[in-house]
Amino acid sequence: MAVSGFEGFEKRLELRFFHNSITNKNPMGLRLIDFESLDQVLTEVQCTVVSAVANHSFDAYVLSESSLFVYPTKIIIKTCGTTQLLKSIRPLIHLARNVNLTLRACRYSRGSFIFPNSQPFPYTNFEDEVVIVEESLPNSLRHRKSSVMTPSNNKNNTSRAWHVFTASADVEPEESVVVVEVCMTELDRVNARSFFRRKGGCEEKNSDSAGREMTRLSGIDTINANAFICDFAFDPCGYSMNGVDGERYSTIHVTPEDGFSYASFECGLSLYDGGHGDISEVLTRAVDVFRPGCVSIATTYNGEDYDHEVTKRVERVLAKNLGLKCRSRLMDEFPGSGAVVFQSFTPRRK
Repeated sequence: MAVSGFEGFEKRLELRFFHNSITNKNPMGLRLIDFESLDQVLTEVQCTVVSAVANHSFDAYVLSESSLFVYPTKIIIKTCGTTQLLKSIRPLIHLARNVNLTLRACRYSRGSFIFPNSQPFPYTNFEDEVVIVEESLPNSLRHRKSSVMTPSNNKNNTSRAWHVFTASADVEPEESVVVVEVCMTELDRVNARSFFRRKGGCEEKNSDSAGREMTRLSGIDTINANAFICDFAFDPCGYSMNGVDGERYSTIHVTPEDGFSYASFECGLSLYDGGHGDISEVLTRAVDVFRPGCVSIATTYNGEDYDHEVTKRVERVLAKNLGLKCRSRLMDEFPGSGAVVFQSFTPRRK
């Protein structure tokens, strides 16, 4: 592994709000926040918008370091590299207050960095990150919990741990949605070539056109055929995309360089809504694009009851279709924020 390189693992922040008044309730909610204000927040975080798309349900922004999604009562922002994501909490709460919304819940999560020593304070220590988040939140979010989910076969090495902090004003989650986050390292070298600009191809196109070519060549467009894809290619390599499918979002980010290669796939869905594909099949298509040496999957059940059979089915399908063996499975519950299941996979040959 390289001594230092670009940090692919993202930090992820989700803020959920409620309307202060029933009589003064604009259905656009957070989407009323003007772009200039969002751009100022992103400047503090140390990233910028490079592409955007919207539909009737939400706004999706591809960032220079990952993605931002703005729903009427929810904001999801994930950033990679050495960005200062936690600096967005206070200004986002303030902007929401200006459109008559109050914070209901906060979730901050991340994997374990490939280059932890390259991170600025407080991101070198999860306990310090939790302190910063808690200091940024109102006292009304009184149900709080932090957890570092470390696989049992990895207790002395947190390089594959999942870090979660939640805070909620409610005892029970108010939103029925499942969020699946997939982190992949040691990408197949041949597959990773799709995310380098090619002479006579991606290299000579602009970032949007090159992004579309990478989407097609890699097979990303087959993961969810119903989604409209907003993609972007970085120079000389790297790729990001946001998928928009009704109320559902998906996002992929790729750092293809050998030695610290990384890709992530995330989507929000309902487990029991027919017509949008079995979760295990969707994950199979996403992971198959990259053929990674190591895979971790964090599944967050917001308002949906934890379904052990779904977890087992994911393990069976990934084993059958991709030869990936589940090495560990952990589950933790968070007051007012549902349950999180964290699974780690490697090829059977390892």
